[in-house]
Amino acid sequence: LCPVYFGPALEGVHLKGEHPADMLRRHRVAVGLVANQGLPIDHHRDVPAGVERQQGWGLEHGLFTSEADAAALLDAVGWTDALVCGISFGGMVAQEFAVTYPDRVRRLALLCTSAGGAGGSSYPLHTLEDIEPTERARISLHNLDTRFDDTWLAEHPSDRMLVDFTMSRASSPPSDVVREGERYQLAARATHDVWDRLVNVTAPTLIAAGRFDGLAPVANSEAIHQRIPGSSLRFYDGGHLFVAQDPAALRDVVSFLKNN
Repeated sequence: LCPVYFGPALEGVHLKGEHPADMLRRHRVAVGLVANQGLPIDHHRDVPAGVERQQGWGLEHGLFTSEADAAALLDAVGWTDALVCGISFGGMVAQEFAVTYPDRVRRLALLCTSAGGAGGSSYPLHTLEDIEPTERARISLHNLDTRFDDTWLAEHPSDRMLVDFTMSRASSPPSDVVREGERYQLAARATHDVWDRLVNVTAPTLIAAGRFDGLAPVANSEAIHQRIPGSSLRFYDGGHLFVAQDPAALRDVVSFLKNN
């Protein structure tokens, strides 16, 4: 079994196939943690006993202590290193982990994410709260996939299902704990900048992106690829949720993590 750490953004992504975590289990890759919506790790039900919450999560401490949480998790389960896969915000956490603990990353997959700083940032989601609802909905749709409009969705029912599913989750009233996690996640995204430290990544690295991603533009993945020595870059037919739109994407990620 190969241990793997997942950042957030995986829950529910399975419209054109099985859930990413289930696919990895089927391929005999053990899933260490699926973080959910940027919650501080001690709120997640799957954290093993013995993993202590790292101090400093929040606005006053910059981007992450969750890379330290991941290291504490590995210590708790007795893993010296792991296969690391991060999607979107999880990709930001994965980058922080890889530059902070390079010897603990066996292989690294970064999906639809950004390095920040000179490498480019993902769309500033923290600004959406002050935008008029109709315009906010339009921007959110464009962020998912730059092709998405009423005509496109009418002609592509699977993408329509993806949008409906995503919007239904977003419309559900969040609990106080989720609201707190979302607030911290938005603040963390706004200050994310690992650009100058990406040269510290030593693990074989796959960068993957959707060609029509409006949230984490293709240029940001290209920048990460240029910054991480020896990395490979692949593009897929989809937007920010290309792992649910292009069936080849997860197969390729699994193959890379298994070193096939």
